[in-house]
Amino acid sequence: MSEFRIHHDVNELLSLLHVRGGDGAEGYIDLLQKHRTPYVTTTVSAHSAKVKLAEFSKTPEDFLRKYEELKSKNVRNLDPLVYLLSKLCEDKEMLQCLQQNAKERSESSANTTSTTTTSYSLPQTSTKMSMQELDELRKKLGNVTASSNAPLPAEVTRKMLRDKHNKKNPTQPNPVFPNWVYERPALLGDFITSPTPPGDPPVAIGTMPPAAQEQALVEDLLFVLVGVDGRDITAQPVLGRQNRSFIVDSTLDMSVKELVNRILPVASYYSTITRFIEEKSSFEYGQVNHALTAAMRTLMKEYLILVTQLEHLQRQGLLSLQKLWFYIQPTMRTMEILASIASSVDKGECMGGSTLSLLHDRTFNFTGDSQAQELCLYLTKAASVPYFEILEKWIYRGIIRDPYSEFMVEEHELQKEKIQEDYNDKYWDQRYTIVQHRIPSFLQKMADKILSTGKYLNVVRECGRDVTCPDAKEVLYTLKERAYVEQIEKAYNYASKVLLAFLMEEKELVSRLRSIKHYFLMDKGDFFVHFMDLTEEELKKPVDDIVPPRLEALLELALRMSTANTDPFKDDLKIDLMPHDVITQLLRVLAIETKQEKAIINADPTDTALSGLEAFSFDYIVKWPLSLIINRKALTRYQMLFRHMFYCKHVERLLCNVWISNKDFKLYSLRSPKWFAAAFALRQRMLNFVQNIQYYMMFEVMEPTWHIMENNLKTASNIDDVLCHHTSFLDNCLKDCMLTNPELLRIFSKLMTVCVKFTSCMQRVTQSMRLERLSLEQGTMDGSSAQNEQADEAEKKRLTSKIMSEYVDALQSESNFESTISKFDSNFSMLLLDLLDKLSIYSTNDCEHSMISIIYRLDFNGFYTERLERMAIERSQKAAA
Repeated sequence: MSEFRIHHDVNELLSLLHVRGGDGAEGYIDLLQKHRTPYVTTTVSAHSAKVKLAEFSKTPEDFLRKYEELKSKNVRNLDPLVYLLSKLCEDKEMLQCLQQNAKERSESSANTTSTTTTSYSLPQTSTKMSMQELDELRKKLGNVTASSNAPLPAEVTRKMLRDKHNKKNPTQPNPVFPNWVYERPALLGDFITSPTPPGDPPVAIGTMPPAAQEQALVEDLLFVLVGVDGRDITAQPVLGRQNRSFIVDSTLDMSVKELVNRILPVASYYSTITRFIEEKSSFEYGQVNHALTAAMRTLMKEYLILVTQLEHLQRQGLLSLQKLWFYIQPTMRTMEILASIASSVDKGECMGGSTLSLLHDRTFNFTGDSQAQELCLYLTKAASVPYFEILEKWIYRGIIRDPYSEFMVEEHELQKEKIQEDYNDKYWDQRYTIVQHRIPSFLQKMADKILSTGKYLNVVRECGRDVTCPDAKEVLYTLKERAYVEQIEKAYNYASKVLLAFLMEEKELVSRLRSIKHYFLMDKGDFFVHFMDLTEEELKKPVDDIVPPRLEALLELALRMSTANTDPFKDDLKIDLMPHDVITQLLRVLAIETKQEKAIINADPTDTALSGLEAFSFDYIVKWPLSLIINRKALTRYQMLFRHMFYCKHVERLLCNVWISNKDFKLYSLRSPKWFAAAFALRQRMLNFVQNIQYYMMFEVMEPTWHIMENNLKTASNIDDVLCHHTSFLDNCLKDCMLTNPELLRIFSKLMTVCVKFTSCMQRVTQSMRLERLSLEQGTMDGSSAQNEQADEAEKKRLTSKIMSEYVDALQSESNFESTISKFDSNFSMLLLDLLDKLSIYSTNDCEHSMISIIYRLDFNGFYTERLERMAIERSQKAAA
């Protein structure tokens, strides 16, 4: 997440909470950037927080009931949320703010409701509903209420999951079981309800002798334990995810009935597990759930074997009710755990990683119970096998084979070619992304490395290289996390080295960056002298009148004539005429992913036509995989730096041309040389300003920052470090060159405009003088031939100088040139002081800023110090008032 995105989100949050005053979003951005992490890496004990919230709540029972319900569904991040809420309860100021906000919201919603209510017309009181209509309305309301509270039928859920998968993977549709698989009631083994067969009514069991009662109940219980109704024990129908309950004949002896009720929960567990296995065995619920149900089937076989053995004893007359209770007790704990897991997976609608998280948490919760922990460990190992197979292909080969959308990494269909087209393209960030609820809790800390490992290998694979980690070993679930953590670490280190070596050595990333530096950061001085000499006349035209192929030809010529001819990548440099000036381009970049983006993009490019110099920029062709580093976002930043310095270089050339042209004035004896001296002084101040700004940007910002980046690239261990160092280099250059501050950039742009207008004014005067001198020399030459060369050469020069001096004095007095120069001087001084003042403010507020050196460079002799101090005093007085 970029700094601009964080700034936008914080502003949105503050506006939603109606927070006003203070430092605004700026006070929180640095704090958030320092403490944000992409994944949760700590666990929070929520017991004390839960107790505190229950005491704070008006209805503690409802709160605890809701907490247990969410806990049974294995809701992710429930404990951190409870912990956060408990901390909010301790903050009285925050509570007061939230209560006020809730009050305002309730009042606004009440007003909206009243307004909406008045817009409806009430039915006339004279109309009455018939009893039949009332009954129909009652039935409809009851159906709606029942449907809203009841879970969706299994066939509807399966269809939704199947449609979702087929929409995402149209080429690999889910296999579907035939309908008879789901319509086989006789094979489910879960209490098939059937009509009572005709015949004599059964004899009440209470009328039978105690021995016969016990024998009949043993037979009934053996049927119930395998999902078949008995004669005196029958199962109640269930709706949705309810637990199965049973009805026992009321005439049964109380002591016998009590023992029966102790055994019946096993039958309820059997019913829950059987329904779970039958439902989750479908392809739509994924491979992890399928593996879990397979493991449960294995355990259920042992249970059925036990019941079969008990039936054998019962036929031999060796099984009493007490013996049945004795034999079934060890199995009861196993069935209870299996039923609890099945209910939690079903309630939480868990699939893939969320199922493994639930199983892992259960395994750790049974730390003191070795038998229960061993059972959960068996289930977790069995369910994790298909998940770890997907994980192995991802971290060892960079391939995702996830047909049922269970893996933590999700693939998106993005085209890598768009990296060079769209500034805001997020191929590297969005091609593969983490799905938070699919991360197993035991892999939470390694999620970022798992994502990066596969991404690195995938980049190399897309370049036509088949890579496989040499340390590839089977990853197995274990309570000792270090076992698979070490495997992931090895795969990550290998993938990092492979991709980094591929980019650095084979694709010559550093050489490419140096080539970009030559042109975008003006590293090749002779090339730019040649290029600007060749294209100066062409770039002075309006941008619509410029012929791009002509500029391309001149660029090619300049490259061949300069030392840039030795650059092996020079052919990738291209001409780009931008539709916006650099300020508009900057605002477009700053507005990305905010509400202002659409307004700026839809706005007209500029109010006035751009010249070629204002629209000119370079572009660079970068191919995959280097486009991961030198993407459109990075190239746009390079372009902004280049356009900023290129225009400064152009203004410097104009001022130097004025200096060359103004040497003609020294030939004449002017009667009022005051305006002449003032113009020369102003030109020198402007030239000093432009040259020092260029020197600061090139030698105090870009060059040191570039060397820092190059040194960091030598020590980078993975491609993310390379991206970070490159982005940091560009961000620091933009920031220190005033390109991230629209206010400073606007003042700077106005200063450049004043300089350009001043040079135009001086060039007009010089041009007028040259024309007058040419005409005068032509007239003098004609007169000299008529007088038969009687006047000598010195007299001719004196006469020409005298006439030109009178002409310049007359031109100055007619056009009021002295006041014009004075206006230029005052405008330039005012804008320069404003710039220095703003620089001092920003440098003071941001200690990391290096722009304070501009003030020392421009005000090296203290020329502006007194006025800057006066402006600071006035500003402090206004703030105090």
